[in-house]
Amino acid sequence: MGRRFGWLWAAYAVNAFGTWLAFDAFALVAILVLHARPAEVSLLTATGLAVGTAAAVPLGPWVEFRRKRPVMIAMDLTRCAALASIPVAYVLGVLGLAQLVVVSVVVSAAGIAFGAAAGAYLKSLVPAEDLLVANGRFEATNWTATVLGPPLGTAAIGLFGPVVTLAADAVSHLLSAAGLRAIGGGEPPPPARTGRSGGSGESGRSGGSGRLRRGELLEGWRYILTHPALRPLFFNTVLVNALIMATAPLLAVLMLGDLGFAPWQYGLAFGLPCLGGILGARLARPLVTRFGRHRVMRTAGTLRACWSLGLVLVGPGAGGLLLVIVVEFALITCTGVFNPVFATHRLEQVPADRTARTLAAWSVSGKTTVAALTALWGLLAGLTGPRAAIGAAGLLMLFTPLLLPRRQG
Repeated sequence: MGRRFGWLWAAYAVNAFGTWLAFDAFALVAILVLHARPAEVSLLTATGLAVGTAAAVPLGPWVEFRRKRPVMIAMDLTRCAALASIPVAYVLGVLGLAQLVVVSVVVSAAGIAFGAAAGAYLKSLVPAEDLLVANGRFEATNWTATVLGPPLGTAAIGLFGPVVTLAADAVSHLLSAAGLRAIGGGEPPPPARTGRSGGSGESGRSGGSGRLRRGELLEGWRYILTHPALRPLFFNTVLVNALIMATAPLLAVLMLGDLGFAPWQYGLAFGLPCLGGILGARLARPLVTRFGRHRVMRTAGTLRACWSLGLVLVGPGAGGLLLVIVVEFALITCTGVFNPVFATHRLEQVPADRTARTLAAWSVSGKTTVAALTALWGLLAGLTGPRAAIGAAGLLMLFTPLLLPRRQG
């Protein structure tokens, strides 16, 4: 894949490990340092996600008309500075909930901008025939970080204090920026600003000047919703990911509360199955080579919808723990196959002058839907209990394959 991709992969890896090492760090700091009440912790999580996502809406077109690698470096440095402010404030004794909210918003918005720029940059850096390999490596790296990061992070908090993982995450973004800087070389110029979004017309000298136009803010969604191959994938992936994330806290309540599992058992139930993501990412390319991309994407996308309903049957003891591990392993393995194939297909369907806007719109929609369904399923669980709410999500998941594209795009 070459030296330049090697540096990009290294930057992605250190970013992923830092993020997962600091998994739930904001909530843990709020609880352990600020002694926040449950409502305050929920408000911190919801506000950071919702406001950060809203702030990221204009960042898609802003990223589109600039060179992508400098944007990625700038977003890494922004996240580094924001996260580093928390350990500094903690040492000085001035850390408050408001600062956690502000940092959460900045990190969320910068993450969306980084992801949009990274997708567009990858498309310009890697030949089309190697995109599946690249996305497979990213997927495997992410699941590896998911396996290792949270256990190491919680252990580090126990040994060194509640803000240590946020400091490590800040350093990871600094190292990522250094790795991106080391890539060197040039990149294609950004698309020129046009008289109307997506069309031809007058353009700026560098493509980055001028105020954002209303049409540019919506261009990503406009392109997705009018594209016959991307539209069904958009609704499918956004809904599936939101249903999975919305039931995660309910399963935690069920296992740690009603069923009496120990925290280490809960961690094992979700750490061990992530090995399936590594396996799935490794299988993606051979399966596409043998069966074709469209068939693999439809099959993996269908299979990943079949497992969540099994979580309704979880009971106490070793049998219940084994059931969760098996269900999560199957779900994550199918996801590990689906994600790199889907990511490659999406990049190939989007023209270079709309890539950042499309990826940003996709990410904003996904995070907004996660926030909305998490709140909705929390209310449902309050009325029916967590087990019934998990079952409702599992039933709805069974219908999501109907949103997958029926024909090869």
